[in-house]
Amino acid sequence: MRSLFFISCSVFFLAACTPAIDSIEAPVEEEAKRFSTDGESLIPDKWWTAFGDAKLDSLVEKALGKNMNLISVWQQVKAAKSIRKQQSTRLLPDINANAQTAISRPEPDFAGGENTQIGLTANYEVDLWGRISANVQAENFRFRASYYDYQAAAISLSAEVSNIYFQLKTAKRQLALANQQIENNKRIIKLIRVRFGGGQIKGVDILRQQQLLEETKNRRILYQTQIQTLKNQLAVLTGTPPQNFSIEVSDSFGEIPEKPKTGLPLELIRRRPDIQREYSALLAADRDMAAAVRNKFPRMSLNLSAQARSNTYTNLFNNWAYTLGANLLAPILYWGRLRAEVDRTEAVKKQQLHQYGQSVLTAFQEVEDALIREENQKKRIQIFEKRVEMAEKVSKQLRIEFLNGFTNYLDVLVSLDDQQQLQRNLLEAKQLKYEYRIALYRSLAGSFETERENELEEKPTRESEEEPTNQ
Repeated sequence: MRSLFFISCSVFFLAACTPAIDSIEAPVEEEAKRFSTDGESLIPDKWWTAFGDAKLDSLVEKALGKNMNLISVWQQVKAAKSIRKQQSTRLLPDINANAQTAISRPEPDFAGGENTQIGLTANYEVDLWGRISANVQAENFRFRASYYDYQAAAISLSAEVSNIYFQLKTAKRQLALANQQIENNKRIIKLIRVRFGGGQIKGVDILRQQQLLEETKNRRILYQTQIQTLKNQLAVLTGTPPQNFSIEVSDSFGEIPEKPKTGLPLELIRRRPDIQREYSALLAADRDMAAAVRNKFPRMSLNLSAQARSNTYTNLFNNWAYTLGANLLAPILYWGRLRAEVDRTEAVKKQQLHQYGQSVLTAFQEVEDALIREENQKKRIQIFEKRVEMAEKVSKQLRIEFLNGFTNYLDVLVSLDDQQQLQRNLLEAKQLKYEYRIALYRSLAGSFETERENELEEKPTRESEEEPTNQ
């Protein structure tokens, strides 16, 4: 009884030596200041709804539910959850049942032997120094990292669908503009042919205008092709065969939403799932290192067995034998193999630490880049609008002078080509503004739940885990 009491006390004492988890700061030497500009509106969890476009909302929701790549990432989450479950069972005893029987003839030759037995065995490794607990914690953090991978993939998918959707709208507007320019160029050809009949212009001027018309028709084909290929991309993103997909979108954009509130850099670190993923991977590497260090310490295991034996089935359960044992294993000489494993896990931890720091800096860059690009894009659009207005006035004035014989047609043609190109550039500039706003939403967005996440009985929450910090 004394030995059993000693074993029990040792188990409870040594199992309490679980390594603690400390928060780890990103290796960024300087404290991050506030972002260069800030807005007033709050970003909704499903950030794309800020555009107020029901068709876009429907496309994104469909993509989140049926996109094959996102489903594949989700299976990785489920696999990581199973690995965590598998590792956590190592804190519990393994229990096995065994039974065997044999018949020997003639019986006198088997006198005193057991030919039938049944029993239970239980094996339990005491978590000395918290080695097993560290491994369980490592798999738990890897599960969290996989979960945040899924959330980051969902954000990337929603941004990709939104970008293609607005590119499709722009292509529709470009197509409408091309049709308008084609009709305008046709009218001009009719006009100059009349003047050619009067001997007022050269035949080469008609050819030049015809060349401009054909170039505009070529652009129309390009826009038609772009519209269809963009629809095909949306089809694949939403898990639909392109030949089965159809969608009609208008070429109107509406007003872009007000600039969102950027918040503090520390809030961004806590909000973004890709940073949370790197931080969870860092904590997993820290637990791997803790387990490697404790792997050099002694191990203790307990064994309990109970067996019933008999020469006859009727007397099988009359007599039982019990055995309780304890084993202590201490590594003595492994020729540096255990130390090398500690060094390896320490290097992996430091590698992950700097990857985490880089992800923090990249996140700050993405926000600043999006803010700067959108702000400067507004200025570019204003310049394009002024240039288009001036080009229209110049073109109109040159046509009047041409009709009055004060200028040649080449000046009119160059002015008209410049005007039409500026109109196309203006549409492209407005499209870029939407892309920069999407990039800003994506860089600021936190995670959002999809219907698929309801399959998890337990989801990682930032409130229940160590918060990543930045100096």
